[in-house]
Amino acid sequence: MNDDEGQLALLDARLRAESGGGFAHRRLVSDAGAEELAEVLSEPGHPLWAVELAAFRLGLAGDVRAFEPLVLLLNHRDAPRCASAAHALARLGDPRTARAAAALATNELRVGYALHPVRLLVALRAPEAVPALVTVLERRLSAARDPHREVALACVEGLGELRDPRGRAVLERALRREELAEAARAALQSLEAAPGRT
Repeated sequence: MNDDEGQLALLDARLRAESGGGFAHRRLVSDAGAEELAEVLSEPGHPLWAVELAAFRLGLAGDVRAFEPLVLLLNHRDAPRCASAAHALARLGDPRTARAAAALATNELRVGYALHPVRLLVALRAPEAVPALVTVLERRLSAARDPHREVALACVEGLGELRDPRGRAVLERALRREELAEAARAALQSLEAAPGRT
């Protein structure tokens, strides 16, 4: 089973209870073709579980009709929906994805839902990634008692993975936060080991 099949199996298991596990659910998981899936996205009145399944499968197939529903799901209050949307968006290959993920990640009013947009930006390695992660992390460090530790940690780890020197200053600030210090040290070491460093 490859990664996409594994993610679809997880999605199927999660949504089976929500959908009741009937014929409509089973068809969307395996039998529906691209046009039928696209109809679920374009016709009003379909339940959220059906929209999520249709968008996920179209995203894996590289069908750009999934883009807008997946972006909406990427910023959903339910973390598993965000995670499945991020996975499908990473596979979709739509050039709008990085800009949309950066906008969601840096929306301070929705920072509680920024974890998966941040992780998606790192996976995409798009030009928007480093500026967005730096912005989000700077905001987290500016708050005396920021409740979004998981988002801050994802930014630190992501900047280390991206190995871009533009992240150095904010990573050095993160060293002063006990809960981020270990990850920040590792990220800075990754920057030092980046190609081109002497």
